[in-house]
Amino acid sequence: MAPWLFKTVNSLSSKNYQQLHKSPIHNSISLIFFSTSRPSEIKPKVTIFDYLINHQQFSPESASNVLSSTTKYVKKPQNADLVLSFLTESGFSKIHIENVVQKVPQVLSSKFETSIKPKIKIFQDLGFESIDIADIVSADPWVLTRSADNRLGPSLLVLKNVLGTNAGVVTLLKLSGWFLKHDLERVMMPNIDYLKSCGISSSQIVKYVYNFPRFFLMKPESIKGFVKRVDEMGFDRKSKMFLPAIRTMSSMTVENWELKLKLLRDLGLSEENILSVFKRVPQAFAISERKIKDVTKLLLNVGNLDISYIVRHPDLLICSVNQRLKPRLAVLQVLENKKLLQKKPSFTSFFKISGSQFLHKYVIPYSDELGDLSLGRYSQ
Repeated sequence: MAPWLFKTVNSLSSKNYQQLHKSPIHNSISLIFFSTSRPSEIKPKVTIFDYLINHQQFSPESASNVLSSTTKYVKKPQNADLVLSFLTESGFSKIHIENVVQKVPQVLSSKFETSIKPKIKIFQDLGFESIDIADIVSADPWVLTRSADNRLGPSLLVLKNVLGTNAGVVTLLKLSGWFLKHDLERVMMPNIDYLKSCGISSSQIVKYVYNFPRFFLMKPESIKGFVKRVDEMGFDRKSKMFLPAIRTMSSMTVENWELKLKLLRDLGLSEENILSVFKRVPQAFAISERKIKDVTKLLLNVGNLDISYIVRHPDLLICSVNQRLKPRLAVLQVLENKKLLQKKPSFTSFFKISGSQFLHKYVIPYSDELGDLSLGRYSQ
């Protein structure tokens, strides 16, 4: 108790104290008497919005974009200052930091010494450039909030061994931060080793790591199950389509696979036809049933083709209906109706040539006759 307050209380007579007890100021003195907190220790809460505006000079727009349903206050602004200052010193730009905080505001309350600093140091010790570290973390800031266990360094080394360079790792992690959420030594490497044992080349595996990263993060027993199903269909392991077939099989449940088979049967494909399509273009089975129906209907009804043509050219099932097939069929109809073509083009080349080739061969020379159709986009 403050000396002046002690003296004041002792000077009160019993009678005066009783009168004081009945007075309105009693509650105020009681509050001073029995409070365990000093006024100087009571600090108002700082909202994340106010902290970012007043302490970090975020724009109101950037501060309002912070994605948080649970974290509304900055409990320790000094800790948040330390975290963001360290990121700035480590090469993070203002945009990088805004991305990090907007995606994972919890980083403001993360433990600097045991969570933030060790993670950045791991990247630095493995030779990653400051800008690359900032790009990786900005793309997936959750890596900063997870406990600083022993998996980050080994996982980065696994990726470097698979892809060959730090630059490859940076490209991959900017596309998908999922890899840093897993123990790659226990999940990814067994999958890659098994696929190699099946005869799949390292170059094809690397390509698929970039294009289908989550495929390699499946449980090893699941990958083996997909390989078994593809083997049972009589697929040649030496085929370049072997890995696409496995990946396609992994993209759907057994029930969805059976629905695709039923749809193709209903469209008139025999079991032999279905197997032929799968062996040639397994990716065709990864598209939706709706798209299979739309492409088939368009080619049969508008293109006047039969189902055997689709069996021979199953890659057409992958083409965009609205961006490739429909626009090109519309151009063909006009050119044929106006008898502008000396010879009807092969559907195979007509549909499959690149957008620029199609433009220069079938659109630009006939722009006056095509009218509005010549303004269409044929880059697909």
